Amino acid sequence: MSLAHDAQIAVRPAAVAQRPTRTWPEVNNPAAWIVAAILLIMPLIANGFFLIEIFASTLILGTIALSLMFLAGYGGMVSLMQLTIAGFSAYMVAVFGVSGNANISLGWPWWLAVPMALALATAFGTLGGALAVRTEGIYTIMITLAIGAAFYYFTNQNWAIFNGHTGINTVATPHFWGVNWRADIPFYYIVLAVAALCYFAVEYLSRAPFGLALQGVRDNPRRMAALGFNVNAHRVAAYAFASFVAALAGVLQVWNYRQISPGSVSVGACIDVLIIAVVGGITRPIGPFIGALIFVLLRTFALDFLVRLGLDGNRFRLLIGLGFLAIVFWSSDGVIGLWQRWRQRQRRGADSTGGRRSHG
Repeated sequence: MSLAHDAQIAVRPAAVAQRPTRTWPEVNNPAAWIVAAILLIMPLIANGFFLIEIFASTLILGTIALSLMFLAGYGGMVSLMQLTIAGFSAYMVAVFGVSGNANISLGWPWWLAVPMALALATAFGTLGGALAVRTEGIYTIMITLAIGAAFYYFTNQNWAIFNGHTGINTVATPHFWGVNWRADIPFYYIVLAVAALCYFAVEYLSRAPFGLALQGVRDNPRRMAALGFNVNAHRVAAYAFASFVAALAGVLQVWNYRQISPGSVSVGACIDVLIIAVVGGITRPIGPFIGALIFVLLRTFALDFLVRLGLDGNRFRLLIGLGFLAIVFWSSDGVIGLWQRWRQRQRRGADSTGGRRSHG
């Protein structure tokens, strides 16, 4: 049976009732238009440091976390190998493209190296997903974490392809139409465009028949199987899409830093992506970008703040951990959940005030 056949029937009514009805795209949301306008004019109000190190880095990390959010939020599958897929894509760009390591890189032009990197990274993530979908819960997390750890140690010890712990440096970036697309403003708009496309793709799929079927698989896989759906096929397809999104972010990541090394795909970095998704909110596509902004701001400025207080600057991860615990303790849906709860209180307060006035 088709992956998307009768998907609307398979979604539980209770699950649908829990979510407010929203149109797509959300053209009537003033906040969305304000954020979009600010992002578009950001090069006019931010210098190169904030444009690349803060906002571009936020969008790249947010896109990687978005791929995790798609799997966890709509598919109920927590994958810790999304950064690994992004790192694999980045390595493939460096290996097939042009870099300072001429004995390793094949010297392909970027318009050949990038599609090859995307295809191989998507295949890599899909194969990993095919292994992970045979398990559930903590076992899925452990398998994807094991894939990430294995890839980290392999890149750290392999010199013929990945240049060991040194990594691959001076990776070439695109130059065409007379434009250096790694210059701050052009690169920012490339990152913004890719992040926006991935965001709207996830929003669209969440309402498309495939996305509805995937949510049905998340809520009640046995019922979906009884209706004739291939549960594992839906899950593997979700991994394929999420892998492609992560691979796109990996290409941007290697262009951003012009190098890739095992430290970029370490186990700690893989867990950071999970923290980003959970802190922002794992049920809405905007959540990973909110979590990424918080993470990048803490990573960039917390170190100097701690040093000024006379503390070890390396303890900035302690602040990230404490913030993660606090947000998870108060809200199971991250910052978005806190925001929605605050708005509900405001509405209840306004309604009660209006009711008292009408009775008075």
